[in-house]
Amino acid sequence: MTTAQAPPRGRAAVALARALVYAVLIVVVFYVVPLRMAVDIGTLLRLVAGLAVLGALIAWQVRGIARSPYPSLRALETLAVALPLFLMLFAGTYTVLSQVDPGSFSEPMARTDAVYFTVTVFATVGFGDISPVSELARVLVSVQMLVGLVTVGLIAKLVVGAVQVAVKRRTAEPEPVDGD
Repeated sequence: MTTAQAPPRGRAAVALARALVYAVLIVVVFYVVPLRMAVDIGTLLRLVAGLAVLGALIAWQVRGIARSPYPSLRALETLAVALPLFLMLFAGTYTVLSQVDPGSFSEPMARTDAVYFTVTVFATVGFGDISPVSELARVLVSVQMLVGLVTVGLIAKLVVGAVQVAVKRRTAEPEPVDGD
């Protein structure tokens, strides 16, 4: 019986670079995509659709992790996509809300302010200079908090579980015998 092999350094470096590229691309798209729109049911539907896409992406990635010869690297790539995408979805929503109703937060928020606020909420460190004021802003922030807690727990469980499945599968494979 073999133990799970560590990935070669070159493969690990490529996976880390790819993860960084994914994260940077998601943030760049957030800053490039126009975010001027009305806050209405369409805004909520876009947020829900974005979260559904995120869920589908994570499910697809978890399947890939379980099949990967190097599940830890694939898990890293999954997190490099899932976390920035989750944060940018809410940052975009807060940016739009702040533009449409500047009184929604204690101060108007540009994109970077919205990213800062989103990370503050996600990290559960509390509010400092920016806080939700309007009822809609408080509802959205509450949704982010709850979805963030569930998402972090679920992603951690799924990713760790997929890595464990892949490692078990690899350790159960018979060792090649010389001459095979």
